[in-house]
Amino acid sequence: MRDILIFVIVFASLPLIFRNPVVGVLMWVWISVMSPHTQGWGMATRFPFAYVIALCTFASMVFSRASMALPWTPPLAALLAFIVWMNITLPFSIFLQASFDQWARVMKIMVMNFVVAMLVKSRADIRRLIWVLTGSLGYYGIKGGLFTLRNGGGQRVWGPSGTFIGDNNALALALIMAIPLMYFLYESSTRALLRRLLIAAMLLCALAALGSYSRGGLLAIGAMCSFLWLKSRNKLAVGAALLAAAPALLLFMPEEWTARMDTINDYQSDASAQGRLNAWSMAWHLACDRIFGGGFEIYEPSVFARYAPDPLDVHAAHSIYFQVLGEHGFIGLALYLLMGALTWRLAARIVALAAPVQELRWASDLATMIQVSLVGFAVGGAFLSLVYYDLPYYLMCALVATYVQVRNRLAPAA
Repeated sequence: MRDILIFVIVFASLPLIFRNPVVGVLMWVWISVMSPHTQGWGMATRFPFAYVIALCTFASMVFSRASMALPWTPPLAALLAFIVWMNITLPFSIFLQASFDQWARVMKIMVMNFVVAMLVKSRADIRRLIWVLTGSLGYYGIKGGLFTLRNGGGQRVWGPSGTFIGDNNALALALIMAIPLMYFLYESSTRALLRRLLIAAMLLCALAALGSYSRGGLLAIGAMCSFLWLKSRNKLAVGAALLAAAPALLLFMPEEWTARMDTINDYQSDASAQGRLNAWSMAWHLACDRIFGGGFEIYEPSVFARYAPDPLDVHAAHSIYFQVLGEHGFIGLALYLLMGALTWRLAARIVALAAPVQELRWASDLATMIQVSLVGFAVGGAFLSLVYYDLPYYLMCALVATYVQVRNRLAPAA
């Protein structure tokens, strides 16, 4: 039944995609972020939905009369520079064939990021994009939160297997990043029932993140909540809500959860933490030795034997920063950090321009909540290999489209 439903949704959308390519990018975002085909049991798990949607979207773009000029902004320029550098480093990969396979997957993601930036332009499209992102992740948050309630937090919450967020830690970070987007929709909605549903979704997403037993997720939640309070217009109300919800959620979790979180302060004796430190040291020494890094696939025994303090402890990078450093060298890391800094600066620019204008308050609120999400990603991503995860790039595209809206609205007054 699930397989049939996914086929019906995707193929029913194709005529709409040919009529309006924006529908295509929204469907692409849904497929890439939620990966609904992983919830099926049969043919849907193997069918190339993303390929079909992308092909139809490109065909629709060819015949569309709508403007598709790419809104060049500093974050997109930095993203392009990062992509160019990844292509430069590819021939110097330690394991060229394995790196080429991963390069092909990454380039598909990066190309579609620019397609999203080209097509998502209006305020309505931006809001639809946020709804698709929150709905895609909210499905797993609500499901995981109810699962945690049912078993009293005694079992871990996992994401859809074979995806970026299949790991419990990655799922926790994705849900944490979705909560500020839900808060934006909550603040901008006037329907009482929808607002209540969004509050419930936020609480269940937070509970699911805790139920993942992710220590990095807990640190990300703390950083995100602190920044949310700092940036909120009504600090008293937001502070009271956080102080009321946090103890209830934390006290609900069992002793096993508390014991695992306590290992944050005792990382010296934690095997997982030591494995991360070993992988980070490997990435550092590799980057010092090779200006182009080691390529997309470096987490092999032979590489650890040469560059890691403990050659037998082979781990993935478990850090967006050390992942870029090891795979693409110091120049790649500099470009990645520049892209993040420019995205943050663009959000701050939107807030500064839009906040004084009542008509643009939505843009200011959205940029602020995306900043909150990015804080969660910057902190939680320090412990996860999610450099190529779609969500942060889609948030960048949302900011770019929002900035264009703000700039166009204020242009006559300039």
